[in-house]
Amino acid sequence: MATHLLADVHLRGADDPNVARLIAYLDGPARAAEAVYVLGDLFDVWIGDDGSLETHDAVIARFAALARSGVPLYFMRGNRDFAVGEAFVAASHMQILDDPVVVDLHGTPTLLSHGDVFCTDDTAHQKFRARYTDPRWRGRMMKLPLWLRRRLARRARRRSTEGKAIKPAHIMDVNAQTVREAMAHHGVRRLIHGHTHRPATHTLEVQGETAERIVLADWRPDQAEILTVDADGIERRSLLAAPIPA
Repeated sequence: MATHLLADVHLRGADDPNVARLIAYLDGPARAAEAVYVLGDLFDVWIGDDGSLETHDAVIARFAALARSGVPLYFMRGNRDFAVGEAFVAASHMQILDDPVVVDLHGTPTLLSHGDVFCTDDTAHQKFRARYTDPRWRGRMMKLPLWLRRRLARRARRRSTEGKAIKPAHIMDVNAQTVREAMAHHGVRRLIHGHTHRPATHTLEVQGETAERIVLADWRPDQAEILTVDADGIERRSLLAAPIPA
C-alpha cells in the first residue's frame, strides 16, 4: 500500500471544479492508501470553523467517511487555511500535524512541510507566517465577528495577488540554504512540501550526502495530482487521466 500526499487544492466553494475531483479521489483511489497527508492550503480561505465548515461540508464529509473506512488522515495548516480548528478536526476526522514534521515513509525519514517556512527571502510573508502560526494570534482573530473576518480575508487575498505581481519570482520560491539547514537539523535526506506551486523534484547536497526535495503540485483547471510513496519509490499520479490503480 502507498502513502498519498497532496497540497494546494485551494477549494473555493461547492461550485469549484476541484471539489468534484477531490471527492472522486476520496471516494475511490484514496480508499486503498496506507495514509493520506494534506500539506496545507486545502482551502483557498478559511475564516474559522464557524464561518467555513458549512461552505465545505461535502468535502469534509468525504474525508470523515474515508477516515471511518480505516485510512489515517493528516492535515497540516497552510497560509490559506491557518484558522482550521477543533470543529474541523472533529468533523473531518483528520489529525493536525506540526509544520514541519518528520515521518517515516516506508523506511525513509522524510521532512513534511507546507513549504512557506523555507521561503525566507520573502520577508513580508515570513512576518505573516510568524503571526498565523502563533496560537494566541489565531485565537484573537477567531474572536472577531464573522463579517470582519470575511472582509479581512478578502483584503488579504487581494494584497497577496497584488504582491505576487510585483515580487521577483525567486523571492517566492524556497531559499536553498534554508532548505539545507532544515534538512540537516532534522537529520533527513528527503523533503516533501507544497506552497510554491512549482511541482518538481530537486537533487541537492546536505552535509556531503545526496538529498532530494519534492514539491507537490498545486491544483489548477488542467492539473490535479497526488504524490504516492511506497517501498518501490515515489510517483506523481494525475487525477485528470485514467483512474489511479489500487
